[in-house]
Amino acid sequence: MGAAILKDSFDGIFMTKTTKRMKTLAEKRPQEALPLTEAVAALKKFDGTKFDQSVEIAMRLGVDHTQADQIVRGSIVLPHGIGRQLCVVVFAKGPMAEAAKEAGADVVGEEDLAKRIQGGWTDFDACIAAPDMMKVVGPLGRVLGPRGLMPSPRAGTVTPDVAKTVAEYKAGKVEFRNDKGGNIHAVVGKLSFDGQNLVDNIQAFVDKIVGMKPAAVKGTYLRAVYISATMSPSVSVAI
Repeated sequence: MGAAILKDSFDGIFMTKTTKRMKTLAEKRPQEALPLTEAVAALKKFDGTKFDQSVEIAMRLGVDHTQADQIVRGSIVLPHGIGRQLCVVVFAKGPMAEAAKEAGADVVGEEDLAKRIQGGWTDFDACIAAPDMMKVVGPLGRVLGPRGLMPSPRAGTVTPDVAKTVAEYKAGKVEFRNDKGGNIHAVVGKLSFDGQNLVDNIQAFVDKIVGMKPAAVKGTYLRAVYISATMSPSVSVAI
């Protein structure tokens, strides 16, 4: 999937239900890639909805998703958060459970929480587990895995410091992982954010991804960057 296809795919999220408004905005979209500050300014001009739109970033990477040593996966606490409180659940017991609750976890449990999730409840944004809870969490892979909610050491969601991790997610921590096309998508804020705050968040995210370039990647690593809001066309960001 090339940069043009990435743009088309990203825009497809918003153009599925074609409207006069969307057609008008698409016609006004800058055709060239813009420096980040200008790209954010252009995106904010697309506002006009009755709700505060989320701002997303899409990055096209030159990685091979079939190679384990080229997977780009991790998390980041954005400088200005993402503009909404995440619902965080935690598998822990004893002092760790109490620490998680004090840190702001929405739901803390053990087998009771596992049964609730097995029953179909997945109305949360992040799932964190203490290491000694993985025997309880392991069987939930079929439910949580496809939704990107399965705790893992690599993602930092299996940790002995559950309280710290809960606090990070409550502060706006964002997880990411490249898909089969080598693309990474993530929410980086709200359209109502001050322009500079959006620039800070986006730059921090881009810097994080660039800094994680796998040693096995040959050729161009960062191929394209686009930003968009919930109900707007994408704007290409100059690399």
